[in-house]
Amino acid sequence: MDGIRIPAEVAEAAGVPDDLDSAQLGPYRFPSPARRRIGARIYVTAGLLAALGALANLGTGLWVVAIGLLALAYVHYRTAWPLVVGQEQALDMAATLSPFPVGHASAALGFEGGRSRPVWNLVLYSAENPPRFRALVRIDAVSSGQLDEVYTEQLPQPD
Repeated sequence: MDGIRIPAEVAEAAGVPDDLDSAQLGPYRFPSPARRRIGARIYVTAGLLAALGALANLGTGLWVVAIGLLALAYVHYRTAWPLVVGQEQALDMAATLSPFPVGHASAALGFEGGRSRPVWNLVLYSAENPPRFRALVRIDAVSSGQLDEVYTEQLPQPD
């Protein structure tokens, strides 16, 4: 599997979690954006503690902190989309939408809009060697729907 390789000692020194370490053996699973709910819960707890501190007359500035933390918790919660469509499923869906037989393909997860909705961006190449066509397919990772028309183009051929 090709990709970005981080030496094990660098990943260990940086404290990279196992689910984000590309050097781990086995298929790589992109972590779900739903993990943002963990941060939202932490911000709610800290915001409520700051509000309690403000109510206990520990300082009026704690109201600003409480409001800021609760607003941040709201943003994290609203952007915590579940990742319903995985990479393999997105590649299978894209191959069925392609107007040509698919050879090589690549998938990248992007985020769209103010609420950071996850979207799979898939680049497909035709099965010929060298490929004659490529296509871009965009699939909503939450609802598994196709976002745009399939963009297809012919590749320049070597002489």
